[in-house]
Amino acid sequence: MDSYDLLARPIQKWVRNQGWKELRPVQAVAIDAIVRPDDDEENTSDRDVIIAAPTAGGKTEAAFLPLLSQIIERDVVSSGSFDLLYVSPLKALINDQYERLQSICRETEIAITPWHGDVSKSKKDSAIDRPRGILLITPESLEALFITRGRLIPRLFGNLRAIVIDELHTLLDTERGVHLRSLLARLEIALSSRRIRRIGLSATLGDMELAKQYLRPGNSENVELVQAEGYRAELKLQLRGYQEAHSEDQSTERRIADHLFENLRGNSNLVFAGRRQTVEVYADLLRRKAERLKLPQEFYPHHGNLSKEVREFVEGKLKKEGQPTTAICTSTLELGIDIGEAHTVAQIGAPFTVSSLRQRLGRSGRRVGKPAILRQYAVEREIDARTSLVDLLRLKLVRSIAMIDLMLNKWFEPPRSQSLHLSTLVHQILSVVAERGGESALRLYKTLCEQGPFTNVSTELFIKVLRQLGHKDVCLLEQAADGNLLLGKVGEKLVEHYKFYSVFKTPEEYRVTVDGRELGTLPLNNILAVGATIIFAGRRWEVIDVDNKAKEIIVKASEAGKAASFEGDPGDVHDRVISEMRSIYTGDRVPVYLDDEAKLLLAEGRGTFYRNGLDFKRIIETDSNKALIATWAGTTKTWTLGLVFGTYKFGWTPHDGFLEVNGTSANCSVRDVLRNIRSGVAIDFSDKSLNLNFEKYHPYLSRDLLLADARSSRLDLESQPKMVEGIIGEG
Repeated sequence: MDSYDLLARPIQKWVRNQGWKELRPVQAVAIDAIVRPDDDEENTSDRDVIIAAPTAGGKTEAAFLPLLSQIIERDVVSSGSFDLLYVSPLKALINDQYERLQSICRETEIAITPWHGDVSKSKKDSAIDRPRGILLITPESLEALFITRGRLIPRLFGNLRAIVIDELHTLLDTERGVHLRSLLARLEIALSSRRIRRIGLSATLGDMELAKQYLRPGNSENVELVQAEGYRAELKLQLRGYQEAHSEDQSTERRIADHLFENLRGNSNLVFAGRRQTVEVYADLLRRKAERLKLPQEFYPHHGNLSKEVREFVEGKLKKEGQPTTAICTSTLELGIDIGEAHTVAQIGAPFTVSSLRQRLGRSGRRVGKPAILRQYAVEREIDARTSLVDLLRLKLVRSIAMIDLMLNKWFEPPRSQSLHLSTLVHQILSVVAERGGESALRLYKTLCEQGPFTNVSTELFIKVLRQLGHKDVCLLEQAADGNLLLGKVGEKLVEHYKFYSVFKTPEEYRVTVDGRELGTLPLNNILAVGATIIFAGRRWEVIDVDNKAKEIIVKASEAGKAASFEGDPGDVHDRVISEMRSIYTGDRVPVYLDDEAKLLLAEGRGTFYRNGLDFKRIIETDSNKALIATWAGTTKTWTLGLVFGTYKFGWTPHDGFLEVNGTSANCSVRDVLRNIRSGVAIDFSDKSLNLNFEKYHPYLSRDLLLADARSSRLDLESQPKMVEGIIGEG
């Protein structure tokens, strides 16, 4: 039977009204996977399915056309519960899908209810009184339902047929992803452990087996993968190289803005510029150039600090045909918000992940016959007498090449499966206790660890977390006379606040000060230690102290000298990217997508690499206490090595695949430290100068719990002896 024939008549009518000559291949296969019966069953299967396709590849219709058909054919509309649950990480995506589904459901009696913070109370109350059709919701709003209306969950979702999870690839092993997995497990427990079908919508990124494991933990072999094949857009790509120039007329930012202006005007485009400050700089340069030339304004900033109205204004202009609009943005427009097709995607600097680069490029080249266009810009420091060795290596350009090459070879970062996610666990403990009005430790463990996503948390560690939350100085939990756990005084205040429903926080802005003078603010969302060197306001600074109460990072000028300003939000570069960078240095291929300046920068970087013997050396020492170490490892391992040097009172600065160390006040040499690591000498991270508070509920955990959490996700101590063996052996 043709897949079209499997659809209900009202859905077939909608398809015809769209003027479609045929369904897309991914839609046809998905309809068959969702609707067809199992081989030995008369009824249709309830198998879990992942539908993977590029942005605007027809994933929404591929899922909802057959699911809505099932509801219509089974005549279960208005069954006294919601029939379908759609979960999205973004409110804007929910608004987009609401409009699209309204069009599909216009010929049916299926109700559609959007539910997030901007939806009116009256609309939500109406849905609670008469739940039916499709509920579109964010994980945070689903959390709020559990806490505020937990007793109604069995009624609201009693006849739920399926859960559709959008942007699945963005949730793998993230705080929000673990949060959602916990909510899905709790939902099935609340419905008497009834298994509810899950349909994941994902971009085609990385190892899809990992996405299957996320969608149905413990039973991923029964998740069916429907992946888009066939049409692939032609790719037009250029990586342009720049050296910093500091005169106002010839500044690097101005030259890049001029190139963007000349090549993007007249079309709708996305320019990913990294930090909010950088977004504003480029948006201002482009706006002022349009004004000077008396041309229509086409360039607008888009980032999370702008108001909802400003962001929606830009998104609306991007959607409209015939209104050329270029958004200069952070990562805000990376996910699948419907903004139409981007003619060109521009990337200033390299993102920190290959998957992010691919996701962004997916905004361009959606239509048959239209190429995907990527314009990338790599900025390196202009050479002078003070230029450091790491700057001479042209690391930014080489990382950009490595990421582009890995993307073209279809490699993407896998998630980390070993993380404990203790901050999110604390959140879910409080949530379950609030939902149930108290709970035993055993049932909490079964709900969250045995049946939920926190499978890496042992019973011993779980008990340790509970005891910490009940400590008199924390007061998140207290124990009743019958042994059940209740919310403590502080726990009640947390749960009652509207911000509780989200497991993540926007990184807090810490003031950066030198000699009492404020340099600006910096978001702190990773481990930071005294002795580390940060790059800020165009210079390198050594961290003297981190004051969590005052939200202050106190610094002094670093002997490492001047450096280029930081290009984007802090991120984690994978080992595989660094390995690719090393191959670029040792090879002789010059990618065809480089412009002339980028070719010169690559030649300079390779020349520096060979002149300093980095093809066979791993340690370049200026004296026994100062060195550049080639870790040839990603952010986590390099950062961990730096932290270890910090325990020996060395200053350290991490780079892509390299670590600068400076031990002018140390009692041992660089090689002494490396030999100690190789021999397995115990590393003491008990020093309070190592800041481990970087997630929302970390402040409530003890030092040993914070260290355990960091070791599972941000530190890699186990790899250090082997990595150092390679460094010493080659160095």
